[in-house]
Amino acid sequence: MTSRYRFREYNVMTDPDPMALPTFEAVCITGEEEDCAAASGRMHTPEDLTRWIAGHCAQTGHQSYEQSTRIIVRAEPGAWQ
Repeated sequence: MTSRYRFREYNVMTDPDPMALPTFEAVCITGEEEDCAAASGRMHTPEDLTRWIAGHCAQTGHQSYEQSTRIIVRAEPGAWQ
């Protein structure tokens, strides 16, 4: 027995929420057998994050970081197509 599925596309527009601040985080991934895993915690400016990375690098010599940026968005639903 064969099943058929039909998919419809839903148009949604997303815009950054002007009432929410973006957050920036980094985790140190330097290490051969396991990552250092030191984490910056959430910061509200890229400059603060860069300072944290620079400080951790100066203390440890670690040079590899995973960086993430989170932005809260608001969705405005469109119509089914």
